[in-house]
Amino acid sequence: MAQRFETVDDYVASLPTDVQTVVDRLRHTIREAAPGIEETISYQMPAIMLNGKYVVYFGAWRRHIGLYPVPDGDAELEAVLAPYRAAKGTLRFPLNEPIPFDLIERVMEALLRKRSAFAY
Repeated sequence: MAQRFETVDDYVASLPTDVQTVVDRLRHTIREAAPGIEETISYQMPAIMLNGKYVVYFGAWRRHIGLYPVPDGDAELEAVLAPYRAAKGTLRFPLNEPIPFDLIERVMEALLRKRSAFAY
């Protein structure tokens, strides 16, 4: 039976120590880019919500950190994201390479802009 998580802290605690450090920095990066976020577990992975609406999910896998969904961005952002694209709505950041937290911050800002454009 798969492990079930009640909180994001439970999820992080289940990870290897070195990955916990990466995920903690990821959470900090997301909080800096999106003050007022709420964290929850959805589909047994961390989900970031703002004003009761989902903004982004992330997951720690054996060899990478995944971030979902990825916004369609301008050409400049798309070019920078290209090496990390795993599918249309997925970014994969290999754990054996430095994680580009500045890029993750830009992704969050783009997601928030997209969310605010559809706010009603």
